[in-house]
Amino acid sequence: MRRDGGRRKSPVSSSDDDFYRRRIRAVLTHIGAHLDEDLSLERLAEVAGMSRFHFHRQFSAITGVPVARLIALLRLKQASLELFLEDPRVIDVALRAGFQSPEAFARAFRRAQGQSPSQFKRAPDWERWAQAFRHPFHLQGAPMDVQIVEFPATPVAVLEHQGPPDTLMRSVASFIEWRKGSDVSPNGTSATYGVPWSDPDQGDPAEWRFDICGSTEVEAVPSNPQGVIRKQLPGGRCAVARHEGSTDRIGETVYALYRDWLPGSGERVRDFPCFFHYVQRMPSVSELEQITDVYLPLEG
Repeated sequence: MRRDGGRRKSPVSSSDDDFYRRRIRAVLTHIGAHLDEDLSLERLAEVAGMSRFHFHRQFSAITGVPVARLIALLRLKQASLELFLEDPRVIDVALRAGFQSPEAFARAFRRAQGQSPSQFKRAPDWERWAQAFRHPFHLQGAPMDVQIVEFPATPVAVLEHQGPPDTLMRSVASFIEWRKGSDVSPNGTSATYGVPWSDPDQGDPAEWRFDICGSTEVEAVPSNPQGVIRKQLPGGRCAVARHEGSTDRIGETVYALYRDWLPGSGERVRDFPCFFHYVQRMPSVSELEQITDVYLPLEG
């Protein structure tokens, strides 16, 4: 006698899995583009082309996080960067984040971050911020499209970070402060890059190094209290792949380049680490709309 009561297990085909993942990706695209609008379960189920009874379970099964929790996380993280970078009124940020009152926003913000919005605006606790708002997943999109390009040698103004990844935003904040008070690498007209000198998942976190860079045309960066100096990103052949979404998960695109693309490419890597070009960044776009190009320097 069959112990499963005669029921047969129906295997899930890869085409079925792709079908549902495409639908969830469409929902994520909608969430990213409409983060300050109505994102009710009914509306998102409509975008997914599912009944609301099945949608929230399918979303959680594929992403590993309930849709309501993800939206709250995205809105609070977006709000936190607006508070720090744009100096708005707290009530305006609260309303954009979907809260009916600044008091409700403050309670939710404190639960997530451990600081009130006004405290964070004055003196952000970036380590706690990194832990509270780390993006929970990266849903792989279309197959990775890798291009070979000639990257031009690019002079950059650099703030060198050393320390655990959770402390990186403290250095980013210092670089932003320097950029606002200097015309060496204007934020609106200069490109922004990042260079990870080691893998944050390996080795001593206290030894992790990351260069925060802004393109510049000056021959020398004037002395400054933040410690920003001039370097150059070397020119040459690079493989480049586009990472869409949270940079918290950019390691997955980096690993895919090394694991899936490089072995069969016939290429050899150059003696310089991979680096990132931040094409679209928060808070000018939502976290899900961020675009980062990942460059892998090649020989030849």
